[in-house]
Amino acid sequence: LEIPLIIGGEEVKTDNLRQSVMPHDHGTTLAEYHNAGEKEVEDAIQAALAARENWVSTPWYDRAAIFMKAADLISGPYRARLNAAAMLGIGKTVYQAEIDTVELIDFFRFNAFYMTDIYKDQATSGPNEWNYIDYRPLEGFIFAVTPFNFISIMGNLPTAPAMMGNVSLWKPASSAVYPTWQIMRVLLKAGVPPGVINYVPGPGSKVGGYALSHPSLAGIHFTGSTNTFNHMWRTVGENIDLYRTYPRLVGETGGKDFIVAHKTADVDALVTALVRGAFEYSGQKCSAASRTYIPESLWTEVRERLEKTLDEVKMGNPEDFTTFTGAVIDKAAYDNIVSYIEYAHQSDEMEILKGGSHDTSKGYFVEPTLVLTTNPKSKLMEEEIFGPVLTIYVYPDDEYEETLRLCDETSPYGLTGAVFGQNRQAISRALELLRDAAGNAYVNDKPTGAVVGRQPFGGARKSGTNDKAGSKFNLIRWVSPRSIKENFVPPTGVEYEYMSEP
Repeated sequence: LEIPLIIGGEEVKTDNLRQSVMPHDHGTTLAEYHNAGEKEVEDAIQAALAARENWVSTPWYDRAAIFMKAADLISGPYRARLNAAAMLGIGKTVYQAEIDTVELIDFFRFNAFYMTDIYKDQATSGPNEWNYIDYRPLEGFIFAVTPFNFISIMGNLPTAPAMMGNVSLWKPASSAVYPTWQIMRVLLKAGVPPGVINYVPGPGSKVGGYALSHPSLAGIHFTGSTNTFNHMWRTVGENIDLYRTYPRLVGETGGKDFIVAHKTADVDALVTALVRGAFEYSGQKCSAASRTYIPESLWTEVRERLEKTLDEVKMGNPEDFTTFTGAVIDKAAYDNIVSYIEYAHQSDEMEILKGGSHDTSKGYFVEPTLVLTTNPKSKLMEEEIFGPVLTIYVYPDDEYEETLRLCDETSPYGLTGAVFGQNRQAISRALELLRDAAGNAYVNDKPTGAVVGRQPFGGARKSGTNDKAGSKFNLIRWVSPRSIKENFVPPTGVEYEYMSEP
């Protein structure tokens, strides 16, 4: 398979080719894809701006119909194709692929619903006047930069602004070109007009560098690392005098997500949440559990159950439907994760209880790894790893409140977190003290798996702008409201009544 760029609805080939490989079998090439350079980025921006005139005047119901059709295409004839792309292209198990694909269906359908909810929010009118709000698309183009780890996010970032009448430049992660191409095919099939979404895979330095310096940049819709988003934010600040309008920056970035257990926690439920929350998709979810705080009274039982459960789960090829978790996405991710495991091996403050093995001979495999630390502010408790490593701190039962404060203060992130317990007062206290520590908080559940329309997703601190994908909070960022007043009985003189002689 040879994957082109899509600019103005046309396939573009640059002959600057790179390969998409399977994470679990990196010797197998799925596709070759063409890389965009600055010329192609400029062409894509011009195509977007040319398409904008017609797209902004397209009725909302016609825009909605296109994405509702895309949802039906994915739920029907393209569902297996996208599931397979998630399995082969980014290493998901069949279950993780399926829930990811149907989440994209939810994004399209719920975003159409939330769009109508926004438009019906209108101003009130007084005597002799008519007031209304024109929800204008942003003036320029949206730069959508998508991650490798979720089909749903890949599809949502360029389309959410487009549904609101904007035009998008879509730069996928280089490790996820294969699945994003399958999504782009669906969007074209659904009837997205030429130029509304322009597909430009390529290195961030080329694609992003050019897009961020363009005067018509109107917004950024981003999911990825905190460092990358910080760089983009700084670049926008440096270029602020270039832009026609202040760009909207919407980003969901890193996380150091936690599970805090109270002494009343149900151990079976806790262990299930730890294993699923930390090790599904090899911990490559921004919401994955990466640190946990366990009371001393439960620790022996929790440890035994954790180790037994990890003995039973299978790591391997996602084409084997008995596989629980697979390889990590690429060599760079593998090397980063392994560096943390090696650090734990060498640290006097840490003990690797389970796992720690890794191998790249066939795929980028890192075994689910449990690390016990005596230092609650160690490197593995503070920094995002984005892999199958769960670090555990055991605390005295009578220091529950102190541990909650410790959890809140340890990491710079604020994305997801969970508390386990059967004591309502303990749960309430956790939700109070950890109010700023997680944009998505869970009680007696793992910190992953937010559902569109049920748990709008996003966090603050160094985890992003918390604009809540899967809600109208996100969509409202892609419009610039105009207030319009019509006076039915305009005044015909400059004098006011108080100016008249008595």
